[in-house]
Amino acid sequence: MKDLKLFLQERTEMVDTQFTSRGIEDERVLIAFGQVPRHLFVRKPDLDRAYSDHPLLIGNSQTISQPYIVALMTSHLKLSGCEKVLEVGTGSGYQTAILSCLAKEVHSIERIEPLFHFAKKNLQKMGVENVHLHLGDGSIGWDPAAPYDRILITAAAPDIPLEILDQLNVNGRIVCPIGGRW
Repeated sequence: MKDLKLFLQERTEMVDTQFTSRGIEDERVLIAFGQVPRHLFVRKPDLDRAYSDHPLLIGNSQTISQPYIVALMTSHLKLSGCEKVLEVGTGSGYQTAILSCLAKEVHSIERIEPLFHFAKKNLQKMGVENVHLHLGDGSIGWDPAAPYDRILITAAAPDIPLEILDQLNVNGRIVCPIGGRW
């Protein structure tokens, strides 16, 4: 296994080569990605590729998204640090950890129970305190904590579900890939 110094070097290179060279300029976003150790959110067999420019399997036929896509979606949220965010699709918790650095409060919902527990363990390792994880159907959002200033849907959807739109604050912002799987 790589040592922590090498992981830090790879994380720094990820930010420089995958983000800034592709136009991600939000300084707060770049700092968050420089601080969150992606290698804690991947499976052990993939540790050597934790900072590579592609998605990785995390189990249950799901992936941790390509770092650039996580950065791009996060930057489009335009977070100032005072927002309450809903993330639909926790996965391994990587994007959740990034959001925790950039928002006041994060609610994240995951439908696959083993991934919910994987993310919970990963976020506990990081010492994240402003995240509330929920196990459930993300296609209906998480109404008990609504309304949200920002909503991030991590997987492609044919349309944004009305139940989720109803949970967005007036003048809020939602980021969601629209379309089929590819």
